[in-house]
Amino acid sequence: QVQLVESGGGLVQPGGSLRLSCAASGTTFSIWTMNWYRQAPGKQREWVARITSSGKTTNYADSVRGRFTISRDNAQNTVYLQMSSLKPEDTAMYYCNTHPPQNNWGQGTQVSVSS
Repeated sequence: QVQLVESGGGLVQPGGSLRLSCAASGTTFSIWTMNWYRQAPGKQREWVARITSSGKTTNYADSVRGRFTISRDNAQNTVYLQMSSLKPEDTAMYYCNTHPPQNNWGQGTQVSVSS
């Protein structure tokens, strides 16, 4: 089973940037398409971005397209989410997972966008 550890969250002002990291272990990371998800308080978890195993293809939710960039380093077993032009509505707990998602979610990393 894949173990996932997210990091890099924090408090940032609107318009700011953050880079999230997700370190994977317990698997051959390079075979997996990877996703980022987020869950805001009182809302369902939503999909944010996806990257194929090779890193050649990426997809984004409409709400983040043009502002967020997903990337990966298969040598480091890590997937990243570069977030820029952050908005208060981006405030959420951010999670990574495989595609399709496994049941063993990580602890997530909190992103708060506020002035």
